[in-house]
Amino acid sequence: MSTAWLVIVVVGVASILFKAAGPVFLGGRALPPRMVSVVSLIGPVMLTALVVTQTVGGDQEIVIDARLPGVAAAAVVVRLGAPVAVAMLVAAVVTGTIRLVA
Repeated sequence: MSTAWLVIVVVGVASILFKAAGPVFLGGRALPPRMVSVVSLIGPVMLTALVVTQTVGGDQEIVIDARLPGVAAAAVVVRLGAPVAVAMLVAAVVTGTIRLVA
């Protein structure tokens, strides 16, 4: 078995174990309110981290280019109440326009 496949198997097994740990250890009990508030923030924080790293991340450096204004425009549109699909379209149009002009 190659190293790549070994890593894939280990990560897969670890993922299954982590997903099974909650039901196994809690056994149907509810989480304490403080823990629920922390768990409810994990999704938005992970999504924010992904967006930031994909927007300004480079080869071990921060890259400021046309993606940043596109994401900023999408954030404004979402803040104004537009659906996510509209925000994605706005981000693509702004980023594309800046790349075309620059």
